Parts: sequence; structure tokens; C-alpha cells
Amino acid sequence: MPKQKTNSGAKKRFTFTGTGKIKRHHAYHSHILTKKTKKQKRNLVHQTLVDGTNLKQVRDLLRLR
Repeated sequence: MPKQKTNSGAKKRFTFTGTGKIKRHHAYHSHILTKKTKKQKRNLVHQTLVDGTNLKQVRDLLRLR
């Protein structure tokens, strides 16, 4: 049986913490920034963890199951 390939887009977008959790970037920080407040733009810079409801989908894309 052939090896499973990791989704190329997913491996560029997600990273792992030391404990194995999956980190992601916030959306809505690439364009149309003039109408967003400084606070909103500043808070979108930071990374966060993938929500539990999406974890199965992300793990499937990264072939971790």
C-alpha cells in the first residue's frame, strides 16, 4: 500500500507546540486593514490553538491519524 501524502497547504499553515497541540494563525489580517482598529489588528497577529471541533479535520490533512 502506498504512503499517505500530507496536504501541502496544511503543512504550511499549521505548526505544533511542544506538547503536540496544533497552532494556527488568525484569519482577516491580510488585507482591508484600514477599517479595522489597531487593537483588532494587533490581536490578529498572535497565534492560537486549533479548536477541538476542527481538530479531527486538521489531523486528517496532516495525516496524523
